[in-house]
Amino acid sequence: MLRLRHYKSADAQTILSWCRDERSFRRWTSDRYDAFPVAPEDMNRKYAQCNGDCAEPDNFYPMTAFDEDGVAGHLILRYTDAARTCIRLGFVIVDDGKRGRGYGKELIRLALRYAFDLFGAQKVTLGVFEDNLPAYRCYQAAGFRRVEQVEPQVFRFGDEVWPIIEFEITKEEYAQS
Repeated sequence: MLRLRHYKSADAQTILSWCRDERSFRRWTSDRYDAFPVAPEDMNRKYAQCNGDCAEPDNFYPMTAFDEDGVAGHLILRYTDAARTCIRLGFVIVDDGKRGRGYGKELIRLALRYAFDLFGAQKVTLGVFEDNLPAYRCYQAAGFRRVEQVEPQVFRFGDEVWPIIEFEITKEEYAQS
């Protein structure tokens, strides 16, 4: 059984261990960190002292998923509008030893419950790299739908260009799922 709690600084070591190389790290963080590798202190500083790089106070909520074996996943929630009706999920990651067993879908469902039932959001959004098919399928299975973008976003990793697909789910869609 997967549960969700607020992130603790002790979680950083485990979460960062799931990114064994820069490619997996960038799949998780995109350009949100300047360099790889990142030390647990860097992650904790970004979260605790820099508010996750959010300019607005009280806008960044890192969460950790855990099961009977310990830390199993992680993500952040942050408001994207002044009215606090839209939450964006980010830094979504699951222990690579637990992938393919429904942990990602359950993590997303727990985050949606937080966003809609506790934070009062009306919509939740996220972005995923186009070639990250397991994550793409996970988000669809959790009820997200793809949103067409006026100006598609991309991330550059070396000589590669990674298109980003936007997803969203409304509170109404969540209630029906």
